[in-house]
Amino acid sequence: MRAFAAGLLFFFAVPPLAQASAPQRPAPASTAPTAPTDGAPAAPAPQRLSADGPKTTVGGNPFLAPAGWSLVVRGPATVLEAPEGDSWLALVDVAASDAEAAVAAAWKAYRPGARWPLKVAADLPDKDGWSRRRDFAYQTSPNERRVVFASARFSAGGWTVVIGDLSQPVAEKRRGQIVLVLGRLLPKGYARESFAGKKAEPIDAPRLAELRRFVERAMQAMKVPGVGLGIVQGGKVVFAGGLGVRKLGDTAPVDGDTLFMIASNTKALTTLLLAKEVDEKRLTWTTPVTSVLPGFALGDADTTHRVLIRHLVCACTGMPRQDMEWLLEFGDLTPRKALAELATMQPTSRFGELFQYSNPLAAAAGFTAGHVLFPGMELGAAYDRAMQEQVFGPLGMTATTFDFRRALAAAHADAHAPDVDGKPALAVMDVNRSIIPLRPAGAAWSSVRDLLRYVQMELDEGTLPGGAPYVGKGPLLDRRTPQVTIGKDVTYGMGLAVDTTYGVPVVHHGGDMIGYHSDMIWLPGQAVGAVILTNGDPGWALRDVFRRKLLEVLFDGRPEADAQATAAAKTFFDELAAERKLLTVPADAAESARLAPRYASTALGSIAVSRSGAATVFDFGEWRSEVASRRNPDGTISFLTIAPGVQGLEFVVGRGAGGKRALTVRDAQHEYPFMED
Repeated sequence: MRAFAAGLLFFFAVPPLAQASAPQRPAPASTAPTAPTDGAPAAPAPQRLSADGPKTTVGGNPFLAPAGWSLVVRGPATVLEAPEGDSWLALVDVAASDAEAAVAAAWKAYRPGARWPLKVAADLPDKDGWSRRRDFAYQTSPNERRVVFASARFSAGGWTVVIGDLSQPVAEKRRGQIVLVLGRLLPKGYARESFAGKKAEPIDAPRLAELRRFVERAMQAMKVPGVGLGIVQGGKVVFAGGLGVRKLGDTAPVDGDTLFMIASNTKALTTLLLAKEVDEKRLTWTTPVTSVLPGFALGDADTTHRVLIRHLVCACTGMPRQDMEWLLEFGDLTPRKALAELATMQPTSRFGELFQYSNPLAAAAGFTAGHVLFPGMELGAAYDRAMQEQVFGPLGMTATTFDFRRALAAAHADAHAPDVDGKPALAVMDVNRSIIPLRPAGAAWSSVRDLLRYVQMELDEGTLPGGAPYVGKGPLLDRRTPQVTIGKDVTYGMGLAVDTTYGVPVVHHGGDMIGYHSDMIWLPGQAVGAVILTNGDPGWALRDVFRRKLLEVLFDGRPEADAQATAAAKTFFDELAAERKLLTVPADAAESARLAPRYASTALGSIAVSRSGAATVFDFGEWRSEVASRRNPDGTISFLTIAPGVQGLEFVVGRGAGGKRALTVRDAQHEYPFMED
């Protein structure tokens, strides 16, 4: 469900948890393990880690191990076990002739009884001292709720293989800890490239041409129709324009004024509104939310009382992603109802322990800010007015809006995504309207020129062009203060991330909705900023690699980004093709005939099942999609949406109480039953 999941306003790149795998073993899928020792000798007692700390693999390759996990060495395998006891990362050093042989040897050392079939394998370019990198992804059955992968890399005559054998809830909520391990796994004696202490080169005509060439080639490889691109340096706009077209089959070009959905980049603008209110002494970052917004409540009373203003957009409260409820059931949703639904949500980690992204909490941040300024207005209207008067107006962001009708009537980029066969197509735009009731989290439309005005203000630490003060430096920069870590090199503040992977701080935030993927980037110590907006999947891969390319151009870094972009495009379409081979399109007629005509869920509304010719269609009320069918390794049957942009939303066939027909849909940490209605 990568295409659909990428549209959930997520913002940072992580190791490919769902892209990697191991040697092909055409046998029935394994059940969820109780311990990763199938057929292996008895292991020594694991060591429980009280804090993040440096470790080495058996072959001497350094990595960082996360607090709370347990570590044990078994032969060539260094095995990390998550606190939940159902998930493992194995780092295995082996001698082998190639990546396939290395992965086979690693599985034998870690868990020789594993029998997940290979789904897809992908070659990756050299990186961080590793060469001959190859990722392998396995096919699991949905009821297993597991993510299984292997990743082989070569250095100094030997192979190191990472095996991921994780439950989906653990893979999601402990994502930051997984990044800690994989992001700092380096060859023995290797030092990562660093630009610390270097001065950025001027982006002259040749360097700008190189950036444009990179974007053009990447968008072609990824089949993204259009890209808006902006660069500022030294207080001046170096470039504000675009490449490609607003819509497939049309000739209207993307330019600096073309509107795109900026999705979660809205969060940084929302926390800017809060910074203005802190600067004006209307509230503080440590004001309890319950004292400002009466009725604010989470499903856990202790967490509710601990949430301060700064926690609403810190991704640090332990509240998990719970997006399915507004993505599938938003027709009657209002800001007030969205806030009320927070009271049904429970934390899945301790306060401040793990990075866990919550769009409903971020929405609460904006509605709280609007309520402070305009307490007598409806929450959505108060937020809209506050943003216009306090953010968009003063910054000169005249095109930026939350009004979909206004945006779609203007020169805008249409959303695109591959169809089930990998061909570019218009995406299902109706799903993007789901964010309107939660708009402080991601519903803004903007352009390159408008966003460059915002980025320049950030670089100028709160002043406007000409030096006029806009917001105090302290409240502005407080938003970058780390609230939680994502691995070792990335911290998350309040709607902003700071990445020091290559030695120089890069502040940014990305945004993802269906067919729209973007990033706002600035280097505070270098007076450089950038904006990249895309109108097609997999635009998330383009914007992620663009950050690396920008550093290469600024600091004459090693030329890695081009190969990374090419590999990302190939991996995406190879995965899509591998999934397509498993699907029956149109859905199997016999299996489709067994479906009930209507299903209902207390949390997600209803599904009407219909047939149009040979096609089976699921209608969710707010949007609809043809579905494919798939027989899973454990014999269960799934129906999956295949409309462009929402591919892979999976419904597993089952039976409920009294033998009623049922469908189950899941996100990483929750499952929702639909019962025959």
